[in-house]
Amino acid sequence: MISRFKRLLIGRPMKSAELEGEKLTKLKALAVLSSDALSSVAYGTEQILLVLMAAGFAAVWFSIPISIAVLGLLLILILSYRQTIYAYPKGGGAYIVAKDNLGVPTGLLAGGSLLVDYILTVAVSSSAGTDAITSAFPSLHDHRVLIALVMIVFLTVMNLRGIGESASVLAYPVYLFVGAVFLLIIAGVVKFVLHGASGDIPELGTAVSNISLFMLLKAFSSGCSALTGVEAVSNAIPNFKKPAERNAAVTLMMMGVILGAMFIGISLLAYWNGIVPSATETVVSQIANATFGRGFLYYAIQGITALILFLAANTAYSAFPLLAFMLAKDKYMPHAFMVRGDRLGFSNGIIFLGVFSALLVILFHGDTENLIPLYAVGVFIPFTLSQLGMMLRWLRLKPANWMFGFIVNTIGMLTTLIITLIFIFTKFSQIWMVFIFLPIVIFIFFKINRHYMNTADELRVNIDKEKPAIKGSTIVVPVAGITKVVLQSISYAKSLTDNVVAVYVGFDEEEIERLEKKWEEWDPGVRLIVLRSSYRSIIRPIVRFIETVEWKTQESDHITVLIPQFITKHWWQNFLHNQSSLLLRAYLFNQKDVVVATVPYHLMR
Repeated sequence: MISRFKRLLIGRPMKSAELEGEKLTKLKALAVLSSDALSSVAYGTEQILLVLMAAGFAAVWFSIPISIAVLGLLLILILSYRQTIYAYPKGGGAYIVAKDNLGVPTGLLAGGSLLVDYILTVAVSSSAGTDAITSAFPSLHDHRVLIALVMIVFLTVMNLRGIGESASVLAYPVYLFVGAVFLLIIAGVVKFVLHGASGDIPELGTAVSNISLFMLLKAFSSGCSALTGVEAVSNAIPNFKKPAERNAAVTLMMMGVILGAMFIGISLLAYWNGIVPSATETVVSQIANATFGRGFLYYAIQGITALILFLAANTAYSAFPLLAFMLAKDKYMPHAFMVRGDRLGFSNGIIFLGVFSALLVILFHGDTENLIPLYAVGVFIPFTLSQLGMMLRWLRLKPANWMFGFIVNTIGMLTTLIITLIFIFTKFSQIWMVFIFLPIVIFIFFKINRHYMNTADELRVNIDKEKPAIKGSTIVVPVAGITKVVLQSISYAKSLTDNVVAVYVGFDEEEIERLEKKWEEWDPGVRLIVLRSSYRSIIRPIVRFIETVEWKTQESDHITVLIPQFITKHWWQNFLHNQSSLLLRAYLFNQKDVVVATVPYHLMR
């Protein structure tokens, strides 16, 4: 039944040979890998205005030059990551760049930051999508956490079905969102041309007495939250159809053009309409209301915006499993993240991402504003390290025309570093946990790596000197009486060796005498050892006996404990029986030189 439900949920298993068919075309990749970046226009301008409003309504005109500055940084990042794609065509983005050029610890810092960022991407996107819904339907505000969790489960299941299928389904709403935003921008521009801006908005260049450079930098850094997700294409190059790096580079450029046009368009409309942030209504909702009124187009745009904000999380579902795979391949994450599931995706990474993002939504009660600073810091640290790594690569290799790339990366590194520092100093109360969590993540990476290295050292065989040791075999069979389960176990043991001994633990002298007499009558050709337990423990006397046998025969024999166990026909019947065999097996696994095996006997009814 479980297997049938799994097939219904995620589809039939796919052959490894079908992997190439799961790769993405440019149009599908643009939808899947750019949904995070494109959706950020729904809250990027709002983040700028939230900061500027502290200086009063007169300061909102600064949103235009700040938005232009954000576009300049977007151009630098697009050019930089385009270079990264060609320099590291196997993917990995900031993690690979930093590890290759700045060393393993710095690479792990970039990789850990990106993993955290992808978890936050899902949490922020689902929370922001919920905000768009509750803006249109305020009565749903109290159910925002539940709505976000439902969408996370939906995206997790969709991605478990395979990247190809999820891309085919999710591409439509992404392009629908792009079309809706451009429709909104075009209608807004036409309205501005025909009727002009709102009469009470401050003119560009209006003097604002209480504005400061620090506040402007803070607003700029907040607006840069619209740039999150730009790095996803460089991380997920292996997901593209061949030639992968060229298709990835083209997709990145397409994303940059669309994102830049949408972001500046929304910023201009917000300024022309005199929009200010509201606790109950998003900036995009107010723009749509001012442009179309609360009619069909307004609700259509709100619905599509909510949908794309939810689906923005799909970028993380594409990039997180690949990055986790690369870290696992380098032995810094569990090898389980390297395993492809039935639908050829890295299922463990997908499930891990879904679970942890859901926990974040619950922890922060779906509050997008509290999550965005964590989200932005998580991505700007890798931005900075990636730029710095590329700078050192240019200096080390000095290929033809390297100076242009070096200048682009230098400007990008300095800008993203400044933004990171601004986030740290202005929003420390909201992001302080990053400085606790990231060191813990990196420490875990090193502990995992040390375990794998130590395991490899211990398991490595010197093929010139070490050969299999030929020993005899002593088999110990714990018995609880004379049953068909015991009969089958002893028969199997005697087929392996003549050196078999049965062990019985008794609590009562009458029961012991009865079993000894019955055993003698049965005469299976195996000696019965009776252990008396004054404290009614079965496991401890058997373990002591096995330790004694091991001590006496360790030079000549391998010790095997063969545990008889019957298997019930129905799962619920297990609760009706003592599970001594399971406890004994679990305990004996800690015995250093003892082989533990189970002989199952399947009950028919």
